Amino acid sequence: MKLSDFDFDLPEELIALRPARPRDAARMLVVRPRKEAPAAPELEDRVFRDLPAYLRPGDVLVFNDTKVIPARLTGRRVRDGAGGMPKVTLNLHKREGEATWRAFARPAKKLAPGDRIMFGMSGMGCSVDELWGEVIGKGEGGEIVLRLSAPGQALDAALERVGEMPLPPYIASRRRPDMADALDYQTVFAERAGAVAAPTAGLHFTRELLARIEEMGVRLARVTLHVGAGTFLPVKSEDIAQHRMHAEYGEVSEKTAKLLNAARAAGGRIVCVGTTSVRILETAADEEGGVRPFAGETDIFITPGYRFRACDVMITNFHLPKSTLFMLVSAFSGLETMKAAYAHAIADKYRFFSYGDACLLFPPETSQQ
Repeated sequence: MKLSDFDFDLPEELIALRPARPRDAARMLVVRPRKEAPAAPELEDRVFRDLPAYLRPGDVLVFNDTKVIPARLTGRRVRDGAGGMPKVTLNLHKREGEATWRAFARPAKKLAPGDRIMFGMSGMGCSVDELWGEVIGKGEGGEIVLRLSAPGQALDAALERVGEMPLPPYIASRRRPDMADALDYQTVFAERAGAVAAPTAGLHFTRELLARIEEMGVRLARVTLHVGAGTFLPVKSEDIAQHRMHAEYGEVSEKTAKLLNAARAAGGRIVCVGTTSVRILETAADEEGGVRPFAGETDIFITPGYRFRACDVMITNFHLPKSTLFMLVSAFSGLETMKAAYAHAIADKYRFFSYGDACLLFPPETSQQ
């Protein structure tokens, strides 16, 4: 398929810069495909707190429990024998070791292996929050490999002091992160630090809504996928088969695998909260749809024609034109269906992207369930 197949026009004013308050007050578009008329799906305009009406006892709601770290860093390059201290902005995107990260740098062309970057500066002097990084490698597309001066938990603590929440480019280009984002850009079930982008479908849940869902007999299960900044990288090839995803680390525990397999065997559905939950479960699933324990990296790229094995219903946000995420939801519910749903959402002024509204998606074969 071609990249242009996944394009659509989106008015800039529909890009949400702040989330709905309270979280579950976001709107939710329910999309049920029609096999006989994929371009005319059944659509319902609801509010996210209405979600329990679409769940059944015996279903399992699968969340990504990754926690976003303050991965956006600003510092000054320090180089022996060089005048001045050019400003550098980094977005960490993949942990390589206790103190080593891959990062996207701006401007990357001003950096070379051996350069040091000093973070946590106050003017031209150093604050008590000082953190150093040394460039130990360079890649393509502005990527560098950085060894930081604090390892493990000490590094996590330093990032909390000197880093900022890594808001997506379409928000960060219009406003700076602030104190509100420290809570807004984190799900209520975030637990395992390592993501540099939020699993945004999960941002709509409140603890009260989760309690209502559990009370009706729906089980909750956790998986982990540490979302990388590569999720925002554009697809550059017109032939989407030529695109390569950035690998991300994820886990499915034995406990979660057993719960999902038992629920399916008893007639329950696996309801995935977000494309990240979908991607890690599809990575862990076998050909028959059984979910296996998994721990490792995945670069799974889901496009139309893919046969889903471990996801029966999907909750997700509205995604960027020509993005790998719009390709994934188009694979799940059908490209014509999703284009029609997005056209309705745009006409009805739904809010788009990370802080925007939600979709509840059904695949064609379960559209009447």
